[in-house]
Amino acid sequence: MTNPFGQPVQRSGLPVTVRRKAGGSTAVVAGILGLGLAGALGYLPVIEFIEYGLDGAPSRLLIVFGLYLGAGLLLFLGALVTFFRVLAGAVLLLIGGLASIAAVVAEPVLLHPGRFAEFFAAMFQFGPEASFVRVAAALGGPVVVVLSALPSTFRFLRYRPPEPDYGPPLGYSPRDW
Repeated sequence: MTNPFGQPVQRSGLPVTVRRKAGGSTAVVAGILGLGLAGALGYLPVIEFIEYGLDGAPSRLLIVFGLYLGAGLLLFLGALVTFFRVLAGAVLLLIGGLASIAAVVAEPVLLHPGRFAEFFAAMFQFGPEASFVRVAAALGGPVVVVLSALPSTFRFLRYRPPEPDYGPPLGYSPRDW
């Protein structure tokens, strides 16, 4: 029951609480972005492995590929779990987004020491092969982190026990009146 102003009316002196359902738009967008970013991050190590293999690859290169692959796996799992409305999905997306940022930053540090600025200039000019992976990780990672860390995402994903049903008892029939 509402008053003329559209506000709920108080009955029996108990405070009225209005429950609003949490919208899942931020969680869904974070999940979709995480899924796309996971595919992009997994592309670079797989293509390099198919073309060149891992024989004779320096350990620093394997570390960078492991970072890209690990971030992609975290984002993939986080996106899937988020679609099932589990709170751990947002946490996995958050960690995966941070790992994707770490992979992009670790690549010039490990593979091109001292040429940090040149690496990012070439990356945003799409100079090296598969630059779109690095650009997607550099731009998509922070977006996934922000979307998965928003309170509305956590509100949508948190566990809510089902509300009890205080309907008519079993076997109740209106004809029994």
